[in-house]
Amino acid sequence: MEKHEFKELKERLLSARKNGYDRLPDGELAAMETYCAAYKAFLDAGKTERLCAAEAIRLAEAAGYRPYIRGTALSAGDKVYVSNRGKSVLLARIGKRSLAEGCQITAAHIDSPRLDLKPNPLYEDGELAYFKTHYYGGIRKYQWVTIPLELHGVAALRDGTAVQVNIGADEGDPRLVITDLLPHLGAEQNKKTLGEAIPGETLNLLLGSQPIGDAEESGRVKLAVMKLLHDKYGITEDDFTSAELEAVPAVKATDIGLDRSMIGAYGHDDRVCAYAALRALLDLEETPEKTAVCVLADKEEIGSDGVTGMQSAAFDTFLEDLCESQNVPVRVCYEASFCLSADVTAAYDPNFSDVYEKRNAAWLNHGIGLCKYTGARGKSGASDADAETVAYARRIFDGAGVIWQIAELGKVDAGGGGTVAVYMANRNITTLDAGVPVLAMHAPFETVAKLDCYETYKGMKAVFQAENWI
Repeated sequence: MEKHEFKELKERLLSARKNGYDRLPDGELAAMETYCAAYKAFLDAGKTERLCAAEAIRLAEAAGYRPYIRGTALSAGDKVYVSNRGKSVLLARIGKRSLAEGCQITAAHIDSPRLDLKPNPLYEDGELAYFKTHYYGGIRKYQWVTIPLELHGVAALRDGTAVQVNIGADEGDPRLVITDLLPHLGAEQNKKTLGEAIPGETLNLLLGSQPIGDAEESGRVKLAVMKLLHDKYGITEDDFTSAELEAVPAVKATDIGLDRSMIGAYGHDDRVCAYAALRALLDLEETPEKTAVCVLADKEEIGSDGVTGMQSAAFDTFLEDLCESQNVPVRVCYEASFCLSADVTAAYDPNFSDVYEKRNAAWLNHGIGLCKYTGARGKSGASDADAETVAYARRIFDGAGVIWQIAELGKVDAGGGGTVAVYMANRNITTLDAGVPVLAMHAPFETVAKLDCYETYKGMKAVFQAENWI
């Protein structure tokens, strides 16, 4: 075999990893930077699921979307959304075809790991005031100590009034922190595993140290803190019982690397995919053939349960309302629909290469990562998309010039994770996972590549513009 014949045969038959920058057209570099700048602003505006939902609605309304009122007649091109209790959002661009032919769906989640306040959080010890917390989602507890934190959320008063709380996000605001043991006294702590060294009950937010009142009184620092909160928000200690307050890292999204090729921030999982899905829907220039649906769900990090999670009937109700406007049974729509479960995947990290299977790991700058299955060990908890579904996604992405890769979430027995894919598949909707590779996933500060963010956006848009999934 001649050398040129060998080379041609190799290129035609064998796969080869290629860095996305070797495939990205020069003209798209500026578009990538513009997209990523807007994404960073989205992250800074939406550090909790409530704030993220509000920002998504603001962007949607600016693009012509309006709240959907049940029973309203819908026509091709209409743009509607539903806010589910202010914590998740469902949006649709009505297509030219009947919903009997299905719809094109992207489903992401907008909740991220964090620290929630307990129902009775405020206490004083050692003349210091603290908030007790209960962590939300899968965190590595040691990563949350000695970093500046903000507090966001709502306190619902007994009369039904909702008070918005924001501590630490505005310029000049004080921040909160969780202290750690000094190394001089940490000999016993050093003997513990990473999972045991910082117990969950010690993740207490330091609030203040300045007392008020007479020296003979007790609880003076706690009272001083409560007075500050009452003066600003009008709340009392009893109001914490019906409050939903979340501590998140006090850090803004920023470029990472001397070449500025990456973005560091809190909440990439999964707002990096949520923004891509939302922006792709809002940027559709023409009415799509099939109705395009974007789901921004809550509660994924704790199993997608609850009224705002993907397992709730909220999604079914939204789709049923849309289908009823066209006299189409929702089950008929489901069985003809396609869903891209838009969630992040683990990026290969050379510093921890022993938990990755390098040939099947997602790499930074190699584009959106397709995951045929997630789950744990023997694919437990995975929807495990069939071959035809993966081929359909390949066809969509290749046709739209989207840079993509196929990936697994680490070695077979190293662990695992889940997405909303299984809940969409359980509805008889053909589903495939796809999303942005992330370094340090679930940490208070995660890192992604700008190229992968942009290619994920392009992939979501291509899905919305596609037609039949078979």
